[in-house]
Amino acid sequence: MSETGEHLPASIPPSAGVAGAVAADPPDFGPESYAPAPESTDLVQVADEYGLFIGGEMVPAQSDRMAPTVNPATGETLATFSVGGPTDVDRAVLAAREAYESHWRDMSGSVRARYLYRIARLLAERSREFAVLETLDGGKPIKESRDVDIPLAAAHFFHHAGWADKLDYAFAGASAGPLGVVGQVIPWNFPLLMAAWKLAPALAAGNTVVLKPAETTPLTALLLTEVLQDADLPPGVVNIVTGDGATGAATVAHPGIDKVAFTGSTAVGKEIQRTLAGTGRRLTLELGGKAANIIFEDAALDQVTEGIVGGIYFNQGQVCCAGSRLLVQESVADVVITKLRRRMDTLLVGDPLDKNTDIGAINSAAQLHRISELVSSGVEQGAELYQPSCALPERGWFFPPTLFCDVSPSHRIAREEIFGPVLSVLAFRTATEAVEKANNTPYGLSAGIWTEKGSRILQMAERMQAGVVWANTFNRFDPASPFGGYRESGFGREGGRQGLLGYLELQGIGR
Repeated sequence: MSETGEHLPASIPPSAGVAGAVAADPPDFGPESYAPAPESTDLVQVADEYGLFIGGEMVPAQSDRMAPTVNPATGETLATFSVGGPTDVDRAVLAAREAYESHWRDMSGSVRARYLYRIARLLAERSREFAVLETLDGGKPIKESRDVDIPLAAAHFFHHAGWADKLDYAFAGASAGPLGVVGQVIPWNFPLLMAAWKLAPALAAGNTVVLKPAETTPLTALLLTEVLQDADLPPGVVNIVTGDGATGAATVAHPGIDKVAFTGSTAVGKEIQRTLAGTGRRLTLELGGKAANIIFEDAALDQVTEGIVGGIYFNQGQVCCAGSRLLVQESVADVVITKLRRRMDTLLVGDPLDKNTDIGAINSAAQLHRISELVSSGVEQGAELYQPSCALPERGWFFPPTLFCDVSPSHRIAREEIFGPVLSVLAFRTATEAVEKANNTPYGLSAGIWTEKGSRILQMAERMQAGVVWANTFNRFDPASPFGGYRESGFGREGGRQGLLGYLELQGIGR
């Protein structure tokens, strides 16, 4: 597609030996030097077909429509799942309403907490199984599913279990009550984590849920139904309706839904906002991003290099808060780019189930096409492309880690969300210029600041138009910390005490 940049060999000093001895050639620690270390899939049982989870049991869809879910690393079909239609959504909403009114809303917080604790423990016990299935269905490296996604999903249930019996004390001067039935639509980049991210606070607050997973990654949500049943969660408290975009639209538009929580693209978020306008129903949107990762000259550059790589190449860059715009102070730009290229040369692209793999498969052929098209536009508009030389697997959907230099704010790759392993580098001279360039985007989800000066971090963070600002790190998450954006990155918060607000009705006391 385009020529690759020159390789910069890793600088490995020879060992200090006996005087006069000839130093041996440094060992090759490149990606090709690692022996394969595949994770076994024996623990995972994938059914040929899946129905819908409504009223506490798996039931066939009334629509009779089925769709395949595919392993993006091979292109092979893993299973087929039901595509829920309006009638199926209606059944799920009715089951959720019955569970809400009959017992869940009036259940004490301490009892609800027990269910959440059970779910968290069961997720932790079955973490390896969930990690392997997440990698099979989504294409992300197993070490990310194993070490990040599944533990964090369990942590969200643990954290919100602790809130369930404390809601009346969480907001001074107000009593807290649930909203009712919540419709939740989640994306494909973090399937189980986004399910936990949304389910845990909704259930802790006393709501019941109709959850619609992404159509390319439904399997871990369907496996979660076993956990819900093993935890003896009352029937109808959580209902899972798989399907396509039309299924999600039917969920959002259903008049029996009291609140909608959506994570996904900005375009779909705007459609949802138009649908709910004037209805009085609550809405939380967590949408796209084009985050700036800002590097000052006094930053620890080796630490910065790892932070850049984790900020953009984690999950193949398919992260709404990915640090896809790198803003580097001019005085250290050449050094940072040299270190970054060397580090990129060590990244292993390949089988997501291999524990050595750093960059796995792109989620779908459609997403791969979008990434390729935007990278081509960067070349056409004059940006300097660098891609390490790596052999991509012959099957599946893969894209190499990509770096663009000489990027201007007018380039498409600097303005549009690529949602892939593509980094654009822009230079700046002063902190004021860095803020102006960072805020020069319609998005406002996240940002990163790298400097040894604490005062500069605080000053920059106050001026950044982003919901989350990381200091000397990137892509770090905690269930106790609120997450969300501004402008075209959405509104509302998820996580922490602030995230609970979106699922509660507050009433004043003694007024």
